[in-house]
Amino acid sequence: MPTKPETSVILFTDGACSGNPGPGGWAFILRHPASGKEIEYSGGETDTTNNRMELQAVIEGLKKLTRPANVELVSDSKYVLQGLGEWMPKWKRNGWKRKEGGRLKPVKNIELWQELDALAVKHRITFTYIAGHSGHTENERCDQLAVAASKQFL
Repeated sequence: MPTKPETSVILFTDGACSGNPGPGGWAFILRHPASGKEIEYSGGETDTTNNRMELQAVIEGLKKLTRPANVELVSDSKYVLQGLGEWMPKWKRNGWKRKEGGRLKPVKNIELWQELDALAVKHRITFTYIAGHSGHTENERCDQLAVAASKQFL
């Protein structure tokens, strides 16, 4: 990373899918604690999966950052958090392939992981896992937004 980030933000994300695959939605809340500013966005797709929507929420949130930042990523998706924190370095070393049954196979959702990788390298990201539907205020709000976004495709 070329410069040390001066800004710290919290990115809350969630994805939803009605059927898997099926109509899906993503949402994020991006909070800048120092200023108290907060934005929220959501969107969706006609035919997708829950994992794709979880990834899209993080991608869309990181796209809103205009300069390098310390980002606390708060998610109920172990898929996203483990992918970013543990699996991605191995995938990249293996040419974006993962081990399955002793063989290397292409990473699922590779185009989203690669887009996320390109965005993530600009920031210092820490990960906070929270259980879904556990009453966490921002996670519940993201879930509401993602579900609402998915319903427009029903």
